[in-house]
Amino acid sequence: MEIQQQKGVGNSKVVKVEKEESWDLFVNQASNEGRPVVAHFGASWCVTSLSMNYKFEELAQTHPEILFLYVDVDDVQSVSSKLGVKAMPTFFLIKDKEVVNKIVGANPDEVKKMVDASAESFGVTAPPDIVVE
Repeated sequence: MEIQQQKGVGNSKVVKVEKEESWDLFVNQASNEGRPVVAHFGASWCVTSLSMNYKFEELAQTHPEILFLYVDVDDVQSVSSKLGVKAMPTFFLIKDKEVVNKIVGANPDEVKKMVDASAESFGVTAPPDIVVE
């Protein structure tokens, strides 16, 4: 039981982007794999952004076919600037390296709709590592 708890502590499905090179690598890799990316741009000092972390993690846990990224706008200013992030939180849906949807503000229902629609558009009904014979 204790091992499982320890394992769960660092078991986040959201990847934190530390620098621009990492952003490029993740987005390119997801594109090559045909996976959509959902990115949460926030800041450690922004209460509304922090309030979305739990919901974002929950979505990441239930949609393993999508790559979920978190970008702190203060740490990775170049990417935030390139995508025109003006307010936190801002969420982007990216497919094939192109932004296809953007949500500004802490709206968990809209973010969930965006994620669910993205998963459906890729025809994913189960995680890709489950094989049904």
